[in-house]
Amino acid sequence: EGELAAVHAAADAYGRSKAGAGKRVNLEYVSANPTGPMHMGHCRGAVVGDALASLLAFTGYDVTREYYINDAGSQVQTLGRSVHLRYREALGEDIGAIPEGFYPGDYLVPIGQALAAEFGDKYVGLAEDHWLDLFRTRAVDAMMDMIRADLALLGIHHDIFSSEAEMQRTGKVDAAIQRLTDMGLIYTGTLEKPKGEADDEWEPIPMVLFRASQFGDDSDRPVQRPIGLHTYFGNDLAYHADKASRADELIDIWGADHAGTVKRIKAAVAALTEGKAKFDVKLVQMVKLLRDGEPVKMSKRSGNFVTLADVVEEVGKDVVRFTMLTRKADAQMDFDFAKVVEASKDNPVFYVQYAHARISSLGRRVKEAVPGTLPAPDPSRFGAEELALVRELANFPRVVEAAANAREPHRIAFYLYDLAASFHGWWNIGNDDPSRRVIVADDAELTASRLYLSAGIAQVIRNGLALMGVAALEEMS
Repeated sequence: EGELAAVHAAADAYGRSKAGAGKRVNLEYVSANPTGPMHMGHCRGAVVGDALASLLAFTGYDVTREYYINDAGSQVQTLGRSVHLRYREALGEDIGAIPEGFYPGDYLVPIGQALAAEFGDKYVGLAEDHWLDLFRTRAVDAMMDMIRADLALLGIHHDIFSSEAEMQRTGKVDAAIQRLTDMGLIYTGTLEKPKGEADDEWEPIPMVLFRASQFGDDSDRPVQRPIGLHTYFGNDLAYHADKASRADELIDIWGADHAGTVKRIKAAVAALTEGKAKFDVKLVQMVKLLRDGEPVKMSKRSGNFVTLADVVEEVGKDVVRFTMLTRKADAQMDFDFAKVVEASKDNPVFYVQYAHARISSLGRRVKEAVPGTLPAPDPSRFGAEELALVRELANFPRVVEAAANAREPHRIAFYLYDLAASFHGWWNIGNDDPSRRVIVADDAELTASRLYLSAGIAQVIRNGLALMGVAALEEMS
């Protein structure tokens, strides 16, 4: 009885806690290369990261949502060259087939047209050192506008966008490497011959290395190439040092294909913060898109991919977000267009939404069935099924805290599915026995008590869905 009253009293804040005690958590997620629109390969990490951010904020952490823009390196150079082709095309040139290795997607056409309108033929026929920086910058800006718009379709908004190019420009990469040098953790040496490499093909090249093996990595890692440029790892090392200066704990959400770089970044953070910053990497498996059981092909470079916007338009934001949280992040996932929208108990999205919609319908139906004002609810009228439901509701704060501690937002989806199943089971008992229904026309007190319980269940479902970034539906067609 007391716990059900607590649900009603706290309402939207039920389950909220101060367990995080204001600890600053920097959560970096998505961070897709700015070379095209978002596709479903990015979607799962985006949803997992965003739901985890909400979960940590709900449990008292001071959360910063961050996106790292990889706007330095060869991929964005190729993007700039690809846009230059579209620029020449916009000026009337027949550019023919897009060369191998370039980005062929039509999404670059408007950028080329905008540059043609702004500059005319100023950059036609000039060597690329006259235009590449400009075209790369404009292309990255346009891609990031597109990516922000795609993420907004999922209700995802980051607090900070950090630029890799800016890190280099402001000397933060050099500064981080210098700090490691001062600590005696940087030296010039050669790496061991990779396994499987033939002796006559292996040439050891002196490189600037970080003593990552002192901090749990399998080997030392190059931070600078022989030609003097920083490696990707050198840039990432500096970026994580920057984040660590702004937070007590770092969490990165990465695709599972980046598993091989976890140890070296952990080693860098441990060295640069002298073990003070907690750092966790959550790996997210790819999503296999299916339509009628057949795989849907997607490839970012070919331009023949299924975009995130396409999927959200077809099935809706809430279905996408909920589905992405129905499995543990590091487990494989199939996203079947038919199954995620079917109205059955096998579809968790529908099953949980339907429980909330059923409860919402009670408010409309009780006015017809029981005229006048209902008496105060009396929880002493509850039987075993109702008391079991109250106990399940009382578990919600513990589930929230455990999910936050484990950094596993999918636990909320699992809890909501179980709660919905218990509710639907209770509801269905009334199909055979009218005295067990929520609304009992000749017993206003019992009706009021069961409505009170139902409203508590709806409140907890709303709170759980809000953590997942999913709306609770009042009615379903």
